[in-house]
Amino acid sequence: MALNKLALIRYKTIDDCLRNRARKWTLENLIEKVSEALYEYEGILDGVSKRTLQLDLQTMRSDKLYSAPIIVTEKKFYTYEDPKFSITQSKLTAADVQKMNEVVGILKHLNGFNHFGEMSEMIAKLENNLHRNRTEGHNIIQFESNALLRGLDWIDPLYKAIAARRALQIEYRSFKARDAKQGIYYPYLLKEYRNRWFLITKLKHKNHLLTLALDRIEGVQELPREPFITHPSVDFDHYFDNVIGVTKSEHDRAVKVILEVSPKMKPYILTKPLHSSQMVLNDQEDKTILQIEVVPNFELEREILGFGPELKVLSPRLLVKRVTAALRAAMGLYETPNQGDLPITKTDH
Repeated sequence: MALNKLALIRYKTIDDCLRNRARKWTLENLIEKVSEALYEYEGILDGVSKRTLQLDLQTMRSDKLYSAPIIVTEKKFYTYEDPKFSITQSKLTAADVQKMNEVVGILKHLNGFNHFGEMSEMIAKLENNLHRNRTEGHNIIQFESNALLRGLDWIDPLYKAIAARRALQIEYRSFKARDAKQGIYYPYLLKEYRNRWFLITKLKHKNHLLTLALDRIEGVQELPREPFITHPSVDFDHYFDNVIGVTKSEHDRAVKVILEVSPKMKPYILTKPLHSSQMVLNDQEDKTILQIEVVPNFELEREILGFGPELKVLSPRLLVKRVTAALRAAMGLYETPNQGDLPITKTDH
């Protein structure tokens, strides 16, 4: 069963409504929500007819598509019989697989062009998922993931708000705060770092940029009547060029960090540079001196500490002091032997 774009928008909107069990959904409620979605995504003013929505519900129930367990309660309220059901978890239909194969073919062709040269990972993920769907077998390729990671549901509404330049009311609770706080934010950029997502934004009546972790966001609401404030002094395409991680402000400046690398760690750090600015200053048999030009921050310190005795900071002096203090504090944890230590299993990487 081939699906067009408008049908997919309708099905996804209906699915979002029926999964929201905090509200009871009549046919009129669903028509209203679907009409809003069609206007938002496609600019369609006519909305959706009652007959079309009834056919959509019937189609979603069909085993040729989603086999959605849609039931009617009290003779007027629509819901899923299985509260955990979602069409997003359903297996792809044969038509879906065919369309996806066509898309993958186009993407593989475009991947050879400069403007699309960063799609290899996405193509591999798509091909792996299509393979699993066709064969119901195991993964051929396994990507880093965290099943316990929170906040991924915010990516879509935040992306749309950034694209539409919409102000947001965000309810956010930092690690240091006991309770969540609400504020009006202007979103500018979504950033992923080590499988965790962040929003680069500005709070109303504040001048500096903030980095909000999506897993600490507890609520997002668009504010269409709130004027959107741009941040023209920052080029967000290159905002993170001079940083490892996500911790920085628009006023931070990169410094030259000089590192001494052991012969043991040299092949790893040369094949996987710490930063795109990495360059070799001196390569000797017993040590290699590298330079990176980055903003000093928490993630840089954590990266350096992760190499243990195989990497030494030579400059700047402040970074040397911070890393030295962290290593001394870590040593203090082991000065008193623990009682009842568990055996450590060695692994060969």
